[in-house]
Amino acid sequence: MKVITFGEIMLRLRSLGFERLFQSPLLEATFGGGEANVAVSLANFGVDAAFVTVLPSNDIADSCIAELRRFGVDTSKIVRGSGRMGVYYLESGANQRASKVIYDRDNSAIALAKPGSIDWDKVFDGADWFHITGITPAISASAAELSLEAVKAAKKKGLTVSCDFNYRAKLWKYGKTAVEVMTELVKFVDIGVANEEDCQKSLGIKVDVAVESGELNIEQYKALTKKVMETFPNMKAIAITLRESKSASHNDWSACLYDGNEFYLSKKYQITDIVDRVGGGDSFAAGLIYGLNKYDCKKKALEFAVAASCLKHSIIGDFNRVSVSEVEKLMGGDASGRVQR
Repeated sequence: MKVITFGEIMLRLRSLGFERLFQSPLLEATFGGGEANVAVSLANFGVDAAFVTVLPSNDIADSCIAELRRFGVDTSKIVRGSGRMGVYYLESGANQRASKVIYDRDNSAIALAKPGSIDWDKVFDGADWFHITGITPAISASAAELSLEAVKAAKKKGLTVSCDFNYRAKLWKYGKTAVEVMTELVKFVDIGVANEEDCQKSLGIKVDVAVESGELNIEQYKALTKKVMETFPNMKAIAITLRESKSASHNDWSACLYDGNEFYLSKKYQITDIVDRVGGGDSFAAGLIYGLNKYDCKKKALEFAVAASCLKHSIIGDFNRVSVSEVEKLMGGDASGRVQR
């Protein structure tokens, strides 16, 4: 299986440990971005994964590409263009203090890219699966047009298209709403990934689900997934992550999946000492893509995705640096954390 992911990768600048931003004059510099995170996870699982984006021609972008290559991600389809590399700043929260993300990505190379900037026919040649998120269409009007061009081309080529609906309130500011853009894009999606807020604010699907309550009502999620599938009959399945946020450091983590016939609910993990939750949804999406292609059982695919994402919460950085064997070990019930000698 060959998977193509498309979106923006950014320079990630994080305050050290659990410091406030600029509490000390040091920031940890790495790279990250939703679709790139998915590609790295899949490459770690042994999948042939390529990441497509537009980057400037400078040393920072070169270092970013080198980092992706280190994980085995195919970067040969990355396009160079005008503009700059986007940046995001991260302050990791703890206990009752929430994590904070500040974006600095206006006029980035991908934000300036337009339809026709990428030869999709060439990119999708020999590929089986295409993954995109709701972040890229939120960056700029032209990036939204490019994203729609991408999903249309992928479907024309016969690829399975997955989309993480990812609503980012801080990005939707160029005149169109998330609902206007995403409801058109999702018409070309086979597998949806979301949380309850994504469904409501990206797709405009209203079901009485409390986003901030920290408690789950499974019947509400059954109704939500059913309504998504009824609204978008082209979709073959929708998976929703279920995060019960007790504090920034303590979350309960599970997910559900509905394929139009069966509703599947995963086991729940109690994550009591979160190291870094950024990229948790991306690691879930990658795990689901892997699981749906590896296992015959959708329930097992869902369990793989949830376990992979659970492990991501223990790893600093956007990228989920875990193997299939580590995920399957957790799936099998080994959550002791004992030293492996």
